[in-house]
Amino acid sequence: MEELTSLQRKHLRGLAQALDAVVLVGKQGVTENLVRAVDAALEAHELVKIRFNEFKDEKDALSEQIREATGSVIPGRIGHVVLFFRRHPDPEKRKIAFPEAPKPNRRPPVI
Repeated sequence: MEELTSLQRKHLRGLAQALDAVVLVGKQGVTENLVRAVDAALEAHELVKIRFNEFKDEKDALSEQIREATGSVIPGRIGHVVLFFRRHPDPEKRKIAFPEAPKPNRRPPVI
């Protein structure tokens, strides 16, 4: 997946405030079943929160492992919660629309 701009990451973090964690990383750690659950959640919602109840010291490495396995991007991390985003391949099923980048102010030069 392509990299997100800072404006897109900011937009996704704002949308994520209203979300609850969909997947919890517990004593089993990152398993094949957990990756499948994250993949299914991304397919259904595009943006998901994952909470690390265990393995908190290793959450950066485990988040990267989940990101690679699901083909997603990480727009943000807050404490023990990590956001994952993957745009739906079908444009008609996409739920998240990004705001357009603001147009630059073109002022005439001051002479």
